[in-house]
Amino acid sequence: MTAGINDLIMNALPLPVLTIGEGHRVMHANAAAEAFFDMSLRMMQRQNLSDFIPFGSPVMALVEDVRQRGASVSEHRVDIGGPRIGTERIVDVFATPLGDDSDDVVIMLQERTIADKMDRQLTHRGAARSITALGAMLAHEIKNPLSGIRGAAQLLEQSADEDDRVLTRLICAETDRIVKLVERMELFGEERPVERGPVNVHGVLDHVKRLAQSGFARHIRFVENYDPSLPPVLGNRDQLIQVILNLVKNAAEAIGIDATDGEIVLSTAFRTGVRLQVPGARERVSLPIELSVSDNGPGVPQELMSDLFDPFVTTKVQGSGLGLALVAKIVGDHGGIVECEPVPRRTTFRILLPMHRANDGREADM
Repeated sequence: MTAGINDLIMNALPLPVLTIGEGHRVMHANAAAEAFFDMSLRMMQRQNLSDFIPFGSPVMALVEDVRQRGASVSEHRVDIGGPRIGTERIVDVFATPLGDDSDDVVIMLQERTIADKMDRQLTHRGAARSITALGAMLAHEIKNPLSGIRGAAQLLEQSADEDDRVLTRLICAETDRIVKLVERMELFGEERPVERGPVNVHGVLDHVKRLAQSGFARHIRFVENYDPSLPPVLGNRDQLIQVILNLVKNAAEAIGIDATDGEIVLSTAFRTGVRLQVPGARERVSLPIELSVSDNGPGVPQELMSDLFDPFVTTKVQGSGLGLALVAKIVGDHGGIVECEPVPRRTTFRILLPMHRANDGREADM
């Protein structure tokens, strides 16, 4: 492939891409990078990366990390703001070796992930405060009917056969889980810490799958693509069940009750090289645990993508628009990120979470 065609391909990419050589010199940049930094390629080639990226930026360390490891690395929520390009420019940085037996590194920038945007919206906007205030107000009233439901399920269990007892026990377990969620909702405004520990994500996914198949998604085929060697995540099991349950319910509703070929794919994977800036701290947390929920429904309208995780944004006629906002909030509280990847006839919600570490700081065994 000729250099001219390579240039055309690079300039067609909508994200800024730069090739960094020895001494952090800029060897090449595409048109999107020129627009992002408001600087021509010729001007960039006269400088090195530190001339327009702030001193001490993690981007510099990232480039060196790629060179030493010889493998791709990415970091989320990196602030590269400065006098030249603006005071707050939060980007995700993806870096990889050029692969031509040189030390050149290719970096790509993606400004503001969905997770960054929704985190700011959910923690600083009045809409999020309204959700939690409403939840606290309703929490007491929700407990009373839940206790009645649980009592009825226990009575049914006494005269049910073994197959039906599985369902009544499921009702009791879910009722207890909802009570716990409601109790936490009552304390939400006080921002008390939630107990977290090692959680087997496959247990979470299997639990949600059983719930879905016994109710709202009984007409939908489930496919499991699991990494059996996945270590536990650091989290709260009930909250993670709430997250996956919301995503699976959304997927089932997107597919529709009349679909004959509906499919929901539950996947897990271990992803190296993904790190996240922890708000208010210097350290970067690794997010190697990936969970995804994918469906073959009609997809998310493009005009909603930028506001997808906002409270009260929904494509459903009868929807409240709170499900994805709560998903974003819980995942953010776990120190993770959630993203939506829509393509025609395939919508995927991907969650990245930190793994559980032992008290001495060691990572859990794979």
